[in-house]
Amino acid sequence: MTTESVAVPPPGEAGAGALGAGAPVPEPRGPGPRALAMRRRRHSAARFWRAYRTRRSGMFGLALLVLLALLALTAPLTVGAEVRSVTRATGGPMEGPSGAFWLGTDQFGRDLFGLLVWGARVSLMVGLLAAVLSVAIGAVVGVTAGHFRGWYATVVMRVTDWFLVMPTLVLAIALATVLSRSLTTVVLAIGVTTWPTTARLVRAQTLAVESRPYIERARALGGGHGHVMSRHVLPNVMPLVLAQTTLGISGAILAEATLAFLGLGDPTVTSWGGMLQDAREAGAVSAGHWWYLVPPGIAIATVALAFTLCGRAVESVLNPRLGATG
Repeated sequence: MTTESVAVPPPGEAGAGALGAGAPVPEPRGPGPRALAMRRRRHSAARFWRAYRTRRSGMFGLALLVLLALLALTAPLTVGAEVRSVTRATGGPMEGPSGAFWLGTDQFGRDLFGLLVWGARVSLMVGLLAAVLSVAIGAVVGVTAGHFRGWYATVVMRVTDWFLVMPTLVLAIALATVLSRSLTTVVLAIGVTTWPTTARLVRAQTLAVESRPYIERARALGGGHGHVMSRHVLPNVMPLVLAQTTLGISGAILAEATLAFLGLGDPTVTSWGGMLQDAREAGAVSAGHWWYLVPPGIAIATVALAFTLCGRAVESVLNPRLGATG
């Protein structure tokens, strides 16, 4: 009886008949660089949210902002657009708070609660856009001045120092006076006069980042100025930029209210600062009509406080060395 040998295919060639003779077996591939980057971003966001939730003051500020944002977004449904109309006013001039008008009426008989809700839309939008513009200018100036240095950094930082010593409100008033009275003018006036602080902070952070060894390796491997700034410097200064944005919104809202109170805002829109200006012109201060003055002032202070609490919480999460507690 003869024993026939059975040929056993070597590892890696099993199943070659199904794939074709000599066809290599495909190896399992892992996630690509983009998928890995997205996964890291999700993990970073989750880690940030877990740390942010431990800051009670930050959560309180966030709750206030969410409530105010919901009121502002649902204003057309809750109070209606006709509340801003002078010809459709449903109350008498300067009526006190009552069941029909929770915060009283203005000199035209309009519901002040409805005007307060509509004013939140303008104040929040202008504050957010002005803060983003200010931080964007400051970030660009700070990163480029910290990267290129030399005569460019000297000139740019001397201009920054000039903006720092000049009163911001005076510059904003001058700019708002020259340009047309509109929300765009208010945003530009605030944004182009409040960026120097961010520029100095970002420049200091850029200098610290560019002194690290991996920046030298990136340059040795042929990385140009744009690659170093966009791929290495900017991601490291973004936490600082984010914290400055949240802290700058409160200041931008106060600046918008100040410009509107001085009569430099758009008279066709309703904002909290514009309501204070209307109350002053209507003689609410001398007549003792407190319901015309107090609600807009409290609203401005509340939003500024909420954004400040959120900004401090974000700053403490992104920079734990500050030792801030929520």
